[in-house]
Amino acid sequence: MGAPDFEMQRSMLVATPAPLMTREAFAAAVGLPIGVVIGFCNRGYLPTVAIGKYSLINVALLHKRCIEKEFS
Repeated sequence: MGAPDFEMQRSMLVATPAPLMTREAFAAAVGLPIGVVIGFCNRGYLPTVAIGKYSLINVALLHKRCIEKEFS
């Protein structure tokens, strides 16, 4: 069994999102302008968590909320 090729490794990285992301990384991941994502955060539409001086989007909580909303 050899090491997985580059494309397989890349697809594995894309398939498993990080539980926390910067606003810039989240905007790039979902394809929205950074200004829209900042507005969503400021209005409370996206869950955020403060770690030190950084404010990160809680992708794990957002995913959980989306799953719960789908079946309610």
